[in-house]
Amino acid sequence: MRGVVAYAGIGGKLLGRLGAAVLDQVYPPVCLSCDAAVARPDTLCARCFAQLRAITPPLCPRLGLPFEVALGEEALSAEAIADPPPFGRARSAVVYNDMAGRLVGRLKYGDRPELARFCARLMAGAGRELWENRPVLVPVPLHRWRQFERRYNQSAELARALARITGLTADPLLVSRPRSTPRQVGLSGEQRRRNVQGAFLAHPEALARLAGRGVVIVDDVMTTGATVKAVTRALSRAGVRQIDVISFARVVAGQGLS
Repeated sequence: MRGVVAYAGIGGKLLGRLGAAVLDQVYPPVCLSCDAAVARPDTLCARCFAQLRAITPPLCPRLGLPFEVALGEEALSAEAIADPPPFGRARSAVVYNDMAGRLVGRLKYGDRPELARFCARLMAGAGRELWENRPVLVPVPLHRWRQFERRYNQSAELARALARITGLTADPLLVSRPRSTPRQVGLSGEQRRRNVQGAFLAHPEALARLAGRGVVIVDDVMTTGATVKAVTRALSRAGVRQIDVISFARVVAGQGLS
């Protein structure tokens, strides 16, 4: 019986590969940014990939902001000292620049949820230290009307793709957004903070759903951090204590759009 099951499993994999090969012949994979031909789907061509700026050490252990030079493992960024975040650690895969912005724009507004698979692969590496205690991935929620308008929540797509890569659990219902808020684009840091204040609500049984595990909030772009801070406070009010943040892109002063 085991032999039959194993054979069926191998057969299923072979059929899956054959189907993928047929699709590649009919619809050859193209770059997620410029539509140039690439060797495999859900990736960038070499030229576009080179335009992404990965965030790697040395960096601030709290906010994940990159340092020009190593300042020591415990050295904090000026931002983390001036305004200590309510969450533990934040990590991001890339600096928000023209290329990162193009990918996020297509994922967010262009009805291209498949871009989440590429973004999540980079996020999985950037957040490696966050996965150690097997946390639950919690996407920043959209208000129901905003999600209806866009058809899907880009942060939830990132969380699902990240869960598949890391083997973690994603819980898109742990936090809701009962209050609709204007878009954050164009707002100052203080305006962003006020805009999302009280906009999020943790599930009343959040602690039971987590069963002792911590949380990693998942978002597409971290700018001032106002949104993820508001989500963190909603979770903290529900009793959650271990909260970190992962995003695809991070706005970094002096390293932004070219």
